[in-house]
Amino acid sequence: MHEPETAAAKGSLRSSGADANTAILVSIDFGAPDYAESLEELRLLAESAGVRTVALVEGKRQRPDASLFAGSGKVDEIAAIVEQHAALSEHHVAPVVIFNHDLSPAQMRNLSARIKTRVIDRTMLILDIFALRAQSHEGKVQVELAQLKYLSTRLVGMNQDMGQQKFAVGARGPGETQLELDRRKLDKRVHLLQDRLEKLKRHRQVQRRARNRSEVMSVSIVGYTNAGKSTLFNRLTQADVYVANQLFATLDTTSRRVYLEGPGQVVLSDTVGFIRHLPHGLVAAFRSTLEETAQADLLLHVVDANSTERFDQIAEVNKVLLEIGAQHIPQILVFNKIDLQDLPAGVQRDEYGRIARIHLSARTGAGVDALRAALAEARDARAHDAQNVQPQEWHPLNN
Repeated sequence: MHEPETAAAKGSLRSSGADANTAILVSIDFGAPDYAESLEELRLLAESAGVRTVALVEGKRQRPDASLFAGSGKVDEIAAIVEQHAALSEHHVAPVVIFNHDLSPAQMRNLSARIKTRVIDRTMLILDIFALRAQSHEGKVQVELAQLKYLSTRLVGMNQDMGQQKFAVGARGPGETQLELDRRKLDKRVHLLQDRLEKLKRHRQVQRRARNRSEVMSVSIVGYTNAGKSTLFNRLTQADVYVANQLFATLDTTSRRVYLEGPGQVVLSDTVGFIRHLPHGLVAAFRSTLEETAQADLLLHVVDANSTERFDQIAEVNKVLLEIGAQHIPQILVFNKIDLQDLPAGVQRDEYGRIARIHLSARTGAGVDALRAALAEARDARAHDAQNVQPQEWHPLNN
């Protein structure tokens, strides 16, 4: 039976009235200390979604405007820029407007009517990138579920051009063929996707129990997006996971065995990267996948050593780990990309002799042997604890 198409394109760039390839970015400074970093991430997100930025509009406010978020004067400025670019474009189509913030359904409708083009927010942009990158069945189901939950509040009052949408960034995935989608069909689709995820979760639990019975150590690679997790995963496992210098290059979790010196094996899993203000709906939808991280024996927390915001990024990752119940799992901090600053590779230990940090370059391989040795040390400590009547807790990192 043919399943109805869903409304995941609501509020996206995918419309007959918007240029799919160009966008105007809008960012309002409310005094947050990470404003500059958030704006740079918006640029990278747009680039990752395949969008060419033609203009950036910034402003300062104490609080969002209830109706238009950015205020009437700033919105008029945005509208003038949209009109100018539409007049200069080959087919006289307007660029989409992407806000570096979460917009309410009413704000999104008011802005679209005032600016005369499609308006989307940061969450919708991230959802679109996830839809673009999802490769596995489970990943696609999780993305569609997150899209539908997000868009369920945006079904009423959308523009009439939604029925003739073009394929564009901001609405990859389910799509839509009519303006008013029956909410019962949407709810039915959501329940269907939830059932599928539950079955996939049970299958994953069976695999995890089998791995536990075989006493294979489970290690998950976590970290901020674009920190080099997949490059490190490929270096350690000789795999061929997709790698790109863009946000969310990897979405689907991939697991491989790593063979180390001595008895025993390790299963290493590459996971999706985290980012500031990661939509809660995505974390919820990806919970079944992220549970693999929460059940790991050890986390390799990969950090971009070349980033000036590396410690803030560590904090953001730890926030998500707390949300999924993985805050108690031992970590090894892996400072990657040392080749970009000619930093030396090596291992740092604390005053108790425990591994604190490893500095390496996943691209060149410098310091990777030290990480392999650290994994072997953690594996041996785990095996030693399992043999004791009263196991002793081991902590590769305790900071």
